Order: sequence, then C-alpha cells, then structure tokens
Amino acid sequence: MARKYFGTDGIRGATNIFPMTAEMAMKVGMAAGAHFRRGDHRHRVVIGKDTRLSGYMLENAMTAGFTAVGMDVVLVGPMPTPAVAMLTTSMRADLGVMISASHNPFADNGIKLFGPDGYKLSDADEVAIETLIESDAQLAPSAEIGRARRVEDARGRYIHFAKSTFPTDLSLDGIKIVVDCANGAAYHVAPSALWELGAEVVAIGVTPNGLNINDGVGSTAPDQLCERVVAEGAALGIALDGDADRLIVVDEKGRVVDGDQLMATIACGWSRRGLLKGDGLVATVMSNLGLERHLSANGLGLQRTSVGDRYVLEKMRADGFNVGGEQSGHIILSDYATTGDGLVAALQILAEIARAGRPASEVLHQFDPLPQILKNVRFAAGFTPLDDATVQEAIAEVEAELDGNGRLVIRKSGTEPVIRVMAEGDDRGEVERVVDRICDAVRAVAA
Repeated sequence: MARKYFGTDGIRGATNIFPMTAEMAMKVGMAAGAHFRRGDHRHRVVIGKDTRLSGYMLENAMTAGFTAVGMDVVLVGPMPTPAVAMLTTSMRADLGVMISASHNPFADNGIKLFGPDGYKLSDADEVAIETLIESDAQLAPSAEIGRARRVEDARGRYIHFAKSTFPTDLSLDGIKIVVDCANGAAYHVAPSALWELGAEVVAIGVTPNGLNINDGVGSTAPDQLCERVVAEGAALGIALDGDADRLIVVDEKGRVVDGDQLMATIACGWSRRGLLKGDGLVATVMSNLGLERHLSANGLGLQRTSVGDRYVLEKMRADGFNVGGEQSGHIILSDYATTGDGLVAALQILAEIARAGRPASEVLHQFDPLPQILKNVRFAAGFTPLDDATVQEAIAEVEAELDGNGRLVIRKSGTEPVIRVMAEGDDRGEVERVVDRICDAVRAVAA
C-alpha cells in the first residue's frame, strides 16, 4: 500500500504548509503513540530536534499529541538523529522522534520516527500510522494522560557513547581537526567529543540562531571548510549536516572526500583486521562504479539498494553486513549504531588515518571515480513524467546505447517534486550527452 505522508525519510516539507503544520504534528504524535501503545506498561517516547526555529512549534505539538494518547514524553532538545535512536533504546522507550529536515534549509522541517529497537520504521508501520492519522486515534482517559519532562544530560550520554566507538589503543592527541556542524544538531556534541579524545579542534557552524542551519556550511556546502582546513594547516576537516547523520571529509589539501571513498576506507581497513562482515558493503544505486571496481579488486563485494539509508540498512540487516551507506555521506556502521551517524563514522576515518600514519589525502583516496553526472528536473506536483511514453522510450534508447559501458539511474525524489537523472561511465562526453537527453525528454512533458 502506497504511503501518503511518509517519504524516503519520514515526513518532510515547508513549515506551516501542509503537511508540516502544528496540527499535523499533533496528529502524527497521537497516531504514532496509539500505534506503539502495546501492553499495559507506562509508555515512553524520546523527542529530539535540530536547531530550526520551527522545532519549538513542532516539538510542542507532538508532545501534546503523544501525551493525549497516554504516552510520557522525554525531551532531549537539539541532538543528532543517531543520538535520538541511541537514547530511544538506552532509555527503554517505545518510540523515538527526530524533528529535522536534515540538510534542507531552515524553512523546511520533518519528522523521523524510530521504533523501540532504534531502527527507522518499516513501510507497514508507516502505513498503519497514516491510517490512524486519518481516522483519529483514541484519546486516553483523563487520569492516563501522559507527562512530559526534559532530560538535561542527554548530550553527555551521547558524547560518552560516541567516544566509546574510537579504538582505545589510538589517540587524537595533537591532531588538528576543523569540524563544521552546519549550525545544526551536533553544534555542541561533535566538537566536545573530538576535544575529549585529545584533538585540537577548530569549530565552525556552531552558532545556530534558528535560521542559519545548513546556510553556507555543513556537508552540502563544504567550501568554507575547505578554505579553513588549508588556512589552519589542519590534518583534515569534518562536515556534518543539519541533523548530523551525514559525513563529508576534507583532506589536508582542501579537497572534498565523498561517502564512497569513506566507505571504501572503512571497509578495506576493517577487512584487513578481520572486522568486516558480509565480505563487502551495501550502498545505493547512486554510488560510483569506481567503488564497485575497487572493492572487487580487493576481494570484496558491493550490494546495491534503492536510494535511502533505510533501504541500505534493511539490506545490511537481512544479509549480515556491518558497513553500508550512501555517496552523500550517510554511513551506517551497524556494530555501533542503528542509523547513519556522522560523528561515529568520522571517528572510524580518524582511526584509519592514525593507524596508517599517512596524510588524509593518501589514506582516503581509495580509487579514481568514474565520470558521474547527476541533474535534477523539477515538475508539477501530482504529475509523474516517468510515466510518459516518450520519456520511457528515451530511457530505453539510452540504456541500449550504454550497453554495459556505463550505468543510468533515473528516479523520482522521495522528498520533493524532482526527477533525478544520473549516469556514469568511462567516457565523460557520452555521460553528459545521455544525461542531457533524458533531462530534455522529462522537461518536454513536464512543461
């Protein structure tokens, strides 16, 4: 059954425009609370958020919804998405909520839900919650309305957890690191954890004001970080996104290192030490063909999934992998976390560099990526250009022309009315031509 409100990663949209309104947030709280009320114990939900101005509004609305159906609410304030997942399990909660639109601008916001095991919800759970949203969840009797409380030491709990994932035989003493927190959820915890491990920390993107999250900083805007790493003579730079579940690294020369290179670094390092499970890693259809060839040359495999870290994680759990992620920097290390964790992934990268005793530019350059081009074509909401016969014909012709010499990935975004067209291959000119051809076909029917 198709989902109406939930997309690739929860519910997301422009705030104060349906479905990202206070009224809808309260309904989601009521529906999710009712769905996860199982048994006669006192039920509990953990709610975290990033630093968007609208987080106050949505946090209060969801608190009202949860307490209305009899759930107690634990508020942890601005915290990374992976911290909310971790706290959900450590606090024995029945549900976890992260209020965030990840790397999107401040005007957007979203709602991500985690089950009692700390994992994102299944499609079936999301469909069940949507049904309750539209049918009105049953309210609790007056004496059973939930209570809300704020936990003040949540940051310390997460910092302690993150530090525990760094190998005890290694140290960050004397290593200068520039960390960019995107004026988002990790603005306090990431610099603190790195400093407590001994690093010399230069922090940027750590002055959130409700409006500047992801604004010229963070993993989707690394230019400032690149410049600062070089200016400071730092060993490397770490860029997180608004909710800190995504990681991009900048080497000492100021060059950006994407998720594919980072996954290859971790997987190959773990393989050498007998820590890698599944004899490879899991990535999406967007990961570069160069990653696949590199892993193969090292006796490792690559399993591909649809776009979305939830699908990567499903494959990892089903087939026993412990490394997976996306080219965009969502990296899941299931030995430590139930979702992507930018800080934990960064600590594993730092461990590989420390062990190698070589510069980041050498350690993290695992392979030469094939030319890969991604373009987006916006279309009117409610219309799907990929269903058009002329677009389908153009796609079929391009696939026939590539004939094993490259890859073509075309998909509808799960968070906005956009068709994403990606192609890669050994010949950059051919890659550009096929992407433009498909984009032109989509534009022709979307106009």
